Amino acid sequence: MPMLLEIAFRNLLQARRRTLLLGLAIAIVASLFLILRAVSSSVSERMIESSTTLSSGHVNVGGFFKARKKDAAPMLADGPAIKAAVKEIVPDLESMVDRHRGWGRVISRSASINVGMHGIVFEQEGRFFRSLRLAPESEYVVGGSKEAFGNFEDMKNKDTVLIFAAQAKKLEVKVGDTLTVVTEAAGQSNTVDLKIAAIASDVGFMSNWNIFVPRQTILDLYRLGDKTTGVVMIYLNNPDDSLAVMERLRKGLTDRGFLLRDHEANPFFMKFEKVMGEDYLGQKLDLTVWTDEISFVLWITSALDLVSIFVISVLGVIIIGGIMNSMWMSVRERIKEIGTMRAIGASKSYIGFIFVIEAMLLGFFSSAVGVLLGSVLVLTTNAFKIPITNDGVRLFLMSSVLNVNLHAKDIFSTLLLFSGLTGVAALYPALKAAKLRPVEALMHGK
Repeated sequence: MPMLLEIAFRNLLQARRRTLLLGLAIAIVASLFLILRAVSSSVSERMIESSTTLSSGHVNVGGFFKARKKDAAPMLADGPAIKAAVKEIVPDLESMVDRHRGWGRVISRSASINVGMHGIVFEQEGRFFRSLRLAPESEYVVGGSKEAFGNFEDMKNKDTVLIFAAQAKKLEVKVGDTLTVVTEAAGQSNTVDLKIAAIASDVGFMSNWNIFVPRQTILDLYRLGDKTTGVVMIYLNNPDDSLAVMERLRKGLTDRGFLLRDHEANPFFMKFEKVMGEDYLGQKLDLTVWTDEISFVLWITSALDLVSIFVISVLGVIIIGGIMNSMWMSVRERIKEIGTMRAIGASKSYIGFIFVIEAMLLGFFSSAVGVLLGSVLVLTTNAFKIPITNDGVRLFLMSSVLNVNLHAKDIFSTLLLFSGLTGVAALYPALKAAKLRPVEALMHGK
């Protein structure tokens, strides 16, 4: 093997111009592939982070209560009983919280926005607040200070609200300002004035339409009892177990006498019309996993994957064609050399391996250069923390700042893919070289 590597390496050096041109093409494609992989992975990670931080657990026990057939209140009438049942069924869960759900219009002196409201108990939300950071004033005020104001612990106080930087920018407010929240319940409008306790940095695009208020605020606005809640959110040590845990909960809760809706892979707010048409009164539970709650934006990862597959497929075909052509030219240039090697005892497989290894070395070193270029580009872009101002791009990238997470697995998969791809592309020329008869090869050109 060392001899094969040495021969292959010398052959690449001998045809240095062809090697450099083909290597540059492979490096560019490898760099593009790495960046696309990193972007796709980053978007998927931000989806998990945004959803499980803002509006969903890995598994959720929600539900709808119908006092009348045309009702569809997204709440659980007996939260403590459901939480106790969940703990019995899934004793190995990492953590569990329950939040109230609501919808309202937030009004400042200069603007208003529609938002989903989450009623929280501060003491339960350690995981949530550890995931947030206070936003520097410069994130939501033009020319503002780089200092962060407010305190998450102030959310223990009554009539307070936590909003995000993008919302503060639209509403033109700061920490300590007052917002008016308007909701509708049973055909009546209710309002409450809330003091901004803290403004957090955006957690992806999804933080644009979520605010957090004390649990009692939701109870007062919707005139609900203390035992009610909106959703029990379950966090697992391994998010990949979400579907299995959901099925375990379905069986366990059914055995304990709870009525459950059939599983529907949509967020709760897309189910109101269907629930209002269902013929039942009272409580039915609705179990979902985190992907269900953000299914309306999962098309983003599918689109990224399709774009990646299309771009890499087209460029891959071009690269394969270039490799095959280059190896075929190399075979023609070295016919006498091949004949000499065959005449002194080199086997057909040995000759074939020389060309395959030559191509794989070219693929490995070129993709290594591409990985280096792609990594430098990604890290440089991240360092500048470029803000994304276009809402469409923010939705597509699930972020308010241009930031791409680069993982070792993406780097190694790029190196392996392009090394293997170039090796496969060289198989046909290598077989042709191996089949050359020694006498004909030695007589070539005479």
